[in-house]
Amino acid sequence: MEKLSKQLLATLDDDHVRNMRWMEESPADVLVHSAEPPQGYTVPWHHHRRTQLLCIFSGVALIMTARGRWMVPPGHALFIPVGMEHSIEILSNVSMKSVYVTPRSQPAKDEAPRVVEVTDLARSLLLEAIRLREAPVSHRKAKLVLSLLVEEIATLPERPLGLPFPSDRRLTALCRDYLSNPSPNARLDDWAEKLSVSRRTFTRQFRKETGISFTTWRQQASVFACLPQLAEGQPVTNVALEAGYESVAAFTTMFRRMLGTSPRSYMANRWTLERQSA
Repeated sequence: MEKLSKQLLATLDDDHVRNMRWMEESPADVLVHSAEPPQGYTVPWHHHRRTQLLCIFSGVALIMTARGRWMVPPGHALFIPVGMEHSIEILSNVSMKSVYVTPRSQPAKDEAPRVVEVTDLARSLLLEAIRLREAPVSHRKAKLVLSLLVEEIATLPERPLGLPFPSDRRLTALCRDYLSNPSPNARLDDWAEKLSVSRRTFTRQFRKETGISFTTWRQQASVFACLPQLAEGQPVTNVALEAGYESVAAFTTMFRRMLGTSPRSYMANRWTLERQSA
């Protein structure tokens, strides 16, 4: 990954501080924000006094929280509870849109992040809200758009798609290596051997760190690792074979199980999404 210059890093950090000041000082109950940080940047650790819905429109980002690390696919979003410390590592150039909502009631203690699907209506409303962000407080259309956006957010379908990342340094390294070179045939015993622990210890540690089994994580990671290549327009056949699948059908089956649609349909929707957000 190309290293960013000190000057660019300083500019990005200054932008982050300025945006944080704007959000924290604003009296508004609902705020929207758009950002397109470059590959290689890591948004510093921070938290908000509002609930954040972090929507990934394109690209790949790793969202790190106190409750785990999540890779969220384009077309989906991560709910980040009020006050939860988080950071965002930009793994490829991304387009992110966020909604910040003041809770109507006291947030539940130990609330965990969750992944939701961004519906067409929510996406359109968010884009319109961002377009009208500088409108006066009394602007009727802006108020109606934000109001409807909040209502739609409350009904977004939850999806078990976030790819949790462990906090253990050695285990994280293995997960990163896997995303760089995924294979649906990766064996649990091989990973346990690399960490010099027993199969039972590894199984227990992996579930404790990620909240899911190694097999489930591997299946999700295999699909997620392919998203950047698909987004670049690479043929599904090439992507499937490079990911270690024996056939396109096997890859498509797993993709559909994880994301609810075929690779071609999914990416067609994502490209439409990117054109709308341009």
